[in-house]
Amino acid sequence: MMKIAPSILAADFANLGQAVEQVDQAGCDLIHLDIMDGHFVPALTFGPGMVKALRSHSDKLFDCHLMMAEPEKWLADFVEAGADLISVHVEACANLPEVIKKIKSFGVKAGVVLNPETPVSFIEAVLPEVDLVIQMTVIPGAGGQAFIMETLDKIDQLVTLRHTKKLKFLIEVDGGINAKTARICREHQVDVVVAGSSVYQSENLVSAIQALR
Repeated sequence: MMKIAPSILAADFANLGQAVEQVDQAGCDLIHLDIMDGHFVPALTFGPGMVKALRSHSDKLFDCHLMMAEPEKWLADFVEAGADLISVHVEACANLPEVIKKIKSFGVKAGVVLNPETPVSFIEAVLPEVDLVIQMTVIPGAGGQAFIMETLDKIDQLVTLRHTKKLKFLIEVDGGINAKTARICREHQVDVVVAGSSVYQSENLVSAIQALR
């Protein structure tokens, strides 16, 4: 069954602890935390201090998506704060294999992220080492964007590589997820969808998560 990862980027920042508890109780599978540094992407969100503050509000896996330049400088801080899975952008890493190796050295899961325009070939060498590949289906940096349908070709490439090379990484899709696009993702063998606005701007969180399933 496809897993649902609500993104707290779309929640009320004045009540993030409550927002995490709400989606936990509503039946989500993991919590997606978008970490933006104002450099790799224009937006600025929060850092390891906020991750640590939120950790006590849920036992669900904390899926930390680092939209940061030089993410390797911050890995230890996010691990200490309570991250269970840390994903970095290939576009932000001068030496992606070393960054993945460093993440795994802390005993947490490692993921790699592809922007919509970045070829799958850029990450093929690390696919045997990662636990997760996030395909961005919007331009990273802001919520509420429409799903870029052309990225489905890249998702299909990832599925094919996983099958032919007998690998075990999960495929996560991030951006523009609603009930319609979640169904499309499921048809393309996506394992996890990140949903922000379609969850947190709904009238009923339980119904929103069920609709995505």
